[in-house]
Amino acid sequence: MSLGRVNPGALSPATGFSHAVVATGSRVVFLAGQTALDADGKVVGTTLPEQFRTALTNLLAALAAAGGSPGDLARVTVYATDVEDYREQARELGSIWRELAGRDYPAMAVIGVVRLWDSEALVELDGFAVLD
Repeated sequence: MSLGRVNPGALSPATGFSHAVVATGSRVVFLAGQTALDADGKVVGTTLPEQFRTALTNLLAALAAAGGSPGDLARVTVYATDVEDYREQARELGSIWRELAGRDYPAMAVIGVVRLWDSEALVELDGFAVLD
């Protein structure tokens, strides 16, 4: 499996994401949306960084259970209930991402939503990965 990150010079600099990811491999893993739920199904954390850490940990746990690792992520979509808060905390969220998933960024998008399934949830992440 290989993922090639493409960041053309004609586009704005890719900071914390890749503009395009070219994937070759034999298995695609689609990852369901993950929020800051603990093993009992309760939302944990009251701040965006706390919830982002748990949601990303959950997404990576699902990926690992399917045989993948963070470097296999081709695309991640972030759903945030407050995009302005997300932008204001982007540096801390990026630090959490690098700590848990490294610096091989997938193609990403942040989408503002009115609310998530659990009303206490501030962020949800889903995506797909390409494995050998």
